Amino acid sequence: MAPISPTSLPPIRSLAGSSIADISKKIGGLKELYWTTPVPLLPPNLSVKAGFARRNHRFDEFKIPDSGYASAVVSDDEGDDDSPEDASNDMDALRADPFERTFAIQWLTGLVGRIDELVKDDDEDARERLVDDASTLLARFTRPDDYEEPDITRKFVFPVNNGAPVQIELNDAALSTSDHTSVGLQSWGSAIVFGERLCAGPAAFGLVESGTGPAPRVLELGAGTGLLSIVAGKLLPQATVVATDYHPAILVNLAANVSTNFGHASNRVHVAPLDWSKPSCAPPLDEPFDVVLAADVVYHPEHARWLRGCVTRLLRPGGAFHLIVPVRTTGRHEGVDRTIDRVFSRDREADGDVQNGSRLAILDAVEVGRQSAGVGRADESGYRLFNIAWVPC
Repeated sequence: MAPISPTSLPPIRSLAGSSIADISKKIGGLKELYWTTPVPLLPPNLSVKAGFARRNHRFDEFKIPDSGYASAVVSDDEGDDDSPEDASNDMDALRADPFERTFAIQWLTGLVGRIDELVKDDDEDARERLVDDASTLLARFTRPDDYEEPDITRKFVFPVNNGAPVQIELNDAALSTSDHTSVGLQSWGSAIVFGERLCAGPAAFGLVESGTGPAPRVLELGAGTGLLSIVAGKLLPQATVVATDYHPAILVNLAANVSTNFGHASNRVHVAPLDWSKPSCAPPLDEPFDVVLAADVVYHPEHARWLRGCVTRLLRPGGAFHLIVPVRTTGRHEGVDRTIDRVFSRDREADGDVQNGSRLAILDAVEVGRQSAGVGRADESGYRLFNIAWVPC
């Protein structure tokens, strides 16, 4: 099946009265065509068709895990006429077509120039984000092929009740144009929102030292730039904090961020690789954790199941798993939060993720509204913060 071409986009004038969500999907289609790896590798236990028609499917219908938190190999689907190689060749040919590329540039230029007459939505912030997305994509088209995105230094100051504010400096490395799994090189809205809440009320998340027993052990999954782990390390100087991720490039950037924030005391936060589908038991993951944190780490239903198995193995009895995910109502990852509801439901059928007669389930989920402009992606309408803990089977 051939990928959707830019010349199949509707004329700019026909977009009059379209919703922001509809236009955002079309911009996303161009971004995916020109700057997203077309056929991600599959875990060995998933065998699915590879085809470009699924780019517009809802999250819970999308069959290919794409954040790469577990090792992967390609599986062939018997009877599939559209092989990954064919799909990749089709996309390569389309990307190389100068007429298609010129059409895409002209379409985006027309959209930005006529946005006020095309979109009558009263949400000014949403309209501005749409223009930003289109302008950013347009700028990428007009840069030379050898242009390299610069790294960005981001600084955060989170207020702390009855204490000095937590100050954090992070390096957001440029996303790879050839590796769709490199999203962890940047700080996403979910982590920023969660970091602020951790500082505002650390006791609610178990980030307190009792004064009588050992300091808590804190684990972050899919740490990315390490924001949550660094927050925990600053709030709890005596705690053992372990920041994990899967991808080598992300781990390098993560370690650099830890060093930037702690200097000679970098051992305050340990950095370690972790494959959720095969959780390690080697140090520093050889002892259970009191608190497990994660932000925006689920991009496919299989990821939620890997998470559950991983946390089942690494969370101590009585511990808590706090997970924040964005609510996306449009686009490729629509419905990501519902996957957590299903996989961690108290009413789910019996499964193998059990420890000492207990299993992990959602105790509550807090709705968090979208933050100010500049925090989070355009397709995020808000966030859900899950409190997951052990319950009797």
